[in-house]
Amino acid sequence: MRALIQRAVNSSVSIMTDGEYKLKSSIDKGFVILLGVSNEDTEQDLQKLADKISKLRIFEDENGKMNLSIKDIDGKILLISQFTLYADCKKGNRPSFINAGKPDYANMMYEKFADYLRNLGFEVGTGEFGADMLVNIQNVGPTTIWLDSGDLNR
Repeated sequence: MRALIQRAVNSSVSIMTDGEYKLKSSIDKGFVILLGVSNEDTEQDLQKLADKISKLRIFEDENGKMNLSIKDIDGKILLISQFTLYADCKKGNRPSFINAGKPDYANMMYEKFADYLRNLGFEVGTGEFGADMLVNIQNVGPTTIWLDSGDLNR
């Protein structure tokens, strides 16, 4: 499981419906998380990744140091499914997505990830799995962190 975490403000996701984008979810401050799932990911991977994200101290304290977690600032999460995080660009110029999870499995894990974050006490807005989405991210810092559950399990 792969997550690209962005410290963000005033971010949103809109879903293409009847030829136009309609707002689905938004946050004032917190994380925008782009989440990719592979077929090998387990619920243990999901929990480890979500727990790590919930404790990341990448918000500034009163001294301007990255020392506060998303809980410390009462932040929200905007979670977006992103199979392209599993793009393999080693050969040729067209990415292969063979390592991305099959849609039914990836969607199930995406929904479980959102539920797990909610059970940790976060307000979580989501996109719509497989939809044409317009994601507006106002990345503060900019601060962007890449996490792979495989790295966390070593």
